[in-house]
Amino acid sequence: MENLKIYLYETGKTKPETIITIPLTVLHIAQPLIPSRVKESLKREGIDIDSLSELASKKGPKGTLIEIESSKEKLVISID
Repeated sequence: MENLKIYLYETGKTKPETIITIPLTVLHIAQPLIPSRVKESLKREGIDIDSLSELASKKGPKGTLIEIESSKEKLVISID
């Protein structure tokens, strides 16, 4: 089973402050359970949570999809 993983790091830290793992098959159901801090980070970077749920219906590459680093935090989204 493939999982969507969202890692949220504080700048300069190597260990994520938050790790969220959601099986792609239940992503559309689990969206309301994503912590507000992570939702805010996704929104701030222009990443639509609904578009992430489209990944559940597609077979695509595994690994890191995107890595965004700002002066305050680093956000990594991957499929494992």
